Amino acid sequence: MKERDIRSSPLYREAEALFTSVRQPGTGQITDAAEASASSNGRYAVFAGTIVDIFEGALLTRICRIDLASGDTRVLTFGPNTDRLPKYSPDGRHIAFLSDRERAGDFQLYLLDPVTGGARGMPRVEGWVEYLHWSPDGRRILLGVAGFGADISGGQGAIASERSQENLASWMPSVEMGNEEFRWRRAWVCDLATEHVFQASQASINIWEAVWCGNERLAAVVSPAPGEGLWYSARLHVIDVDTGADHQIYSSEDQLGWPSACGEGRYLAFVEAVCSDRWIVAGDLKLIDMSTGNVRSVQTGGVDVTYTEWRSDRHLLIAGHRGFETVIATYDVQLSLLTEVWRSRDTSTSGRYVSISGFLNDSDCVLIGESFSRAPEIAVVRHGRYEAIKSLNVGYNTAAKAINAAEPVTWNAPDGLEIQGWLLRPDGDGPHPLVLEIHGGPVWHWRPRWLGRAGLHTLMLVARGYAVLLPNPRGSSGRGQDFARKVKGDMNGADTNDYLSGVDHLVTLGIADPHRLGVTGGSYGGNMTTWLISQDLRFAAAVPVAPHTNHVTEFLLSNIPHFVSLFLADEYNNPGGKYFHRSPVMHADKVKTPTLSICGALDRCTPPEEAVQFHNALLNNGTKSMLVIYPEEGHGVRKLPAAIDFTARLVGWFEEHMPAGRAVPNVS
Repeated sequence: MKERDIRSSPLYREAEALFTSVRQPGTGQITDAAEASASSNGRYAVFAGTIVDIFEGALLTRICRIDLASGDTRVLTFGPNTDRLPKYSPDGRHIAFLSDRERAGDFQLYLLDPVTGGARGMPRVEGWVEYLHWSPDGRRILLGVAGFGADISGGQGAIASERSQENLASWMPSVEMGNEEFRWRRAWVCDLATEHVFQASQASINIWEAVWCGNERLAAVVSPAPGEGLWYSARLHVIDVDTGADHQIYSSEDQLGWPSACGEGRYLAFVEAVCSDRWIVAGDLKLIDMSTGNVRSVQTGGVDVTYTEWRSDRHLLIAGHRGFETVIATYDVQLSLLTEVWRSRDTSTSGRYVSISGFLNDSDCVLIGESFSRAPEIAVVRHGRYEAIKSLNVGYNTAAKAINAAEPVTWNAPDGLEIQGWLLRPDGDGPHPLVLEIHGGPVWHWRPRWLGRAGLHTLMLVARGYAVLLPNPRGSSGRGQDFARKVKGDMNGADTNDYLSGVDHLVTLGIADPHRLGVTGGSYGGNMTTWLISQDLRFAAAVPVAPHTNHVTEFLLSNIPHFVSLFLADEYNNPGGKYFHRSPVMHADKVKTPTLSICGALDRCTPPEEAVQFHNALLNNGTKSMLVIYPEEGHGVRKLPAAIDFTARLVGWFEEHMPAGRAVPNVS
């Protein structure tokens, strides 16, 4: 597929048909859900529901409400643009949500009456709102506000938000100093009685994430400046809402996230973990007694915690991942007792990690359940039992029948470390052509997920006869911090053999055809794709997506230079160090694998120059290479119809170089 316009090609039409079956554009049906919030009485839940009108641009969401007894579901808002992050007030009488209905990307606070459906905007803040939290007494709402022009996190697309400014002449240059005022993030508060908004944090601190700690204080993850890379060294502060006075209460060499405090503010829970990306935090649960300052480490039975919510001043609801399992548990502060409520190997939730919302007693919660073979469904866990309330399937479950089996697999790396992963198998007997699909991070993981959200290329590959291996190598979440830490300072190191040994394992079992092996992945998965084909000649085709291929230029061009330093443990100006020797581009002369590099022109996290230089290096060394740059995309291809085009091109590359219908000679 060498043409820019491939819309008339059979593969594009096939991909478009698959997207249509999963999304049903123009029908008004809710096809996906996120950000569920339960009412305190457990009768209702609200969520951001995806309703696709046409395949154009980003998918929009609307605020929806479901009766958790009957499953009856109503759409409460109608935009325009995006309505998201609904949250019930503590008394259940109001729903706060965010919307950019006045100007795309400019999210502001709105209040919704769940009975009448009436929505009204609250006073605007100076910037766009990323998140919100009700105060325990329901009188005020905390707003996390980013300046116009501040970068969106890597997991959300890694593009710069639109700056609000006067129209300038087209010839005028852009000017950067590295510490522009518009990059800062602040904590604001909306007082509902007076409908007054004010900045609650001082100008000298950057607020990455904040929550209420009682009704008068905030707990926040803070850095002294707004650079995206400074999140990696952020600390935990407490802020007085009315005066703005703040002081540090905790610091760590690792990263911090998911703070939450009990209603009276005595106890503060948070997660400490080795992390790759902001908002993607999975690790150890910590508890601070705010009256004494004592910090307690909570033993969670091997669960990497990704969600915390206080259900009372004594009981904490948590969720996370352990190996192949998604787990929900409660923790009794007074008894220091952890009780597992529910766990599943086959079902997980939407979102980067598991996310839930509690209601009624200490352990009941609502979640958006899903799996490889099952579309999202609004579900509850009551008294430890999972109950699906409403399926959002409109065609996915039929398409997913192409997955003959979704199996957990394990194997040993050369150093004896057990590695886990998921294997998606097509119909028929092996050996199958195999695509190794590598997750981003490196600290993240594969788990049972709905492929309709960002994995239809995977489903399309399986439907065409490819097996797909989704490995969770050292550094992945769900195996504890010692396991995650094995990749820190060793990027493109020992985890290389975790992937290759997994491929060897499937070849030995007769599942994978050794002459038809492919590799793909996004972000760190894109980096590792370029690295593997420079270290091993077994792969017949490769598709790196949003890769970084040169650690020196990634350090100097991306908005997360601290990430490179953290995961290489070296300096970019060390000519004999890992920045040079572990950069895939420096080994491009060894690559023989036909490679399709895909990136977004707006990507701030792994800038397009990373894919460009690897493509040029391959061409310079006589290796077949194609470069595709999407002009309106950032970190990953998310908008439509670009996502359809991306799916068709990726599948087409593997079909060309390692077709499912017949064996081809090994690359040499």
